[in-house]
Amino acid sequence: MRRRTLGGTGISVSDHALGAMMLGTPGTNTDPDDCVRIIHRALDAGINLVDTADVYGDGASEEIVGRALKGRRDEVVLATKAGLPLGGDPNRQGGSRRWLTRALEDSLRRLGTDHVDLYQLHRPDPHTDLDETLATLSDFVRAGKVRAVGTSTFPAELQVEAQWTAERRGHVRPRTEQPPYSMLGRGVEAALLPTAQRYGLGVLVWGPLSAGWLSGRIRSAGDIDLSAGRTAIERHKFDVSLPHNARKLEAVRALTRLADEAGLELRHMALAFVRAHPAVTSVLLGPRTMQHLESLLTGTEVTLGADVLERIDAIVPPGTDVNPDDFYYTPPALADPALRRR
Repeated sequence: MRRRTLGGTGISVSDHALGAMMLGTPGTNTDPDDCVRIIHRALDAGINLVDTADVYGDGASEEIVGRALKGRRDEVVLATKAGLPLGGDPNRQGGSRRWLTRALEDSLRRLGTDHVDLYQLHRPDPHTDLDETLATLSDFVRAGKVRAVGTSTFPAELQVEAQWTAERRGHVRPRTEQPPYSMLGRGVEAALLPTAQRYGLGVLVWGPLSAGWLSGRIRSAGDIDLSAGRTAIERHKFDVSLPHNARKLEAVRALTRLADEAGLELRHMALAFVRAHPAVTSVLLGPRTMQHLESLLTGTEVTLGADVLERIDAIVPPGTDVNPDDFYYTPPALADPALRRR
């Protein structure tokens, strides 16, 4: 693995990271022993950044990561996140001091450590003053429980607000952002990634395979499983009778032909594409199985020439999302009709 510096933190991280969302989460991999083996294999391959969150499997993922890192904690840059809802209590979510203080202590207990290297806000919280949230995160850093703080899926305008709020109020400023980015979801190229570069943020990319669309398994509508076992959200993501999914399938076919002509696996081309952007620090791999991890590791050395990158641009233009919903964040002004009606 190549190493890159994580924003302005001085922390050296591998250019591929292990995302633990699929480990311990119902419907993916709930075998703790197998999950531990997957984490150990990733570390042995040179990955030194492991990213999880309290909401993954309601804490099960953090527990598995903590178990896997026993005896190896010092060699790992450990990242976790908080902010998405845990249960039905509205006070068990968001960026309030009340909740984040509880959430961090719970995460540290599950992870079996006294500190995390990177603590991230999982989503923006429109109900909490950003000054309040940053003050809380700063206290965590000063207490030695957190080494650096960051965000996940924050739009560019909130990144700017966070940087200015931190400077004006004397808070520790966010040093990283974790956005979705893929050949099918390139909207972050327009403003978010340039903003990250302007403020020197480390960028940890998730979803490079676009929820499986770029895994190489999908070449026609017949390859998409819409069985009863799929959730409503999964069916919405893959039902090609919906216009945005029909456009995705058309783009995937074109990208698959390009990968075949270039002598590449589509999933390897997908990883190399997002890694090629100068703003990207590390690409999160989210394997469910050991086989899945091995198939991704074989492509970590792939690089793309200018000719291939330009042909990708012709299929999905720079700065565009084939499906705008793939950013996984809806601004409150669009989500709440009361905010746009007199």
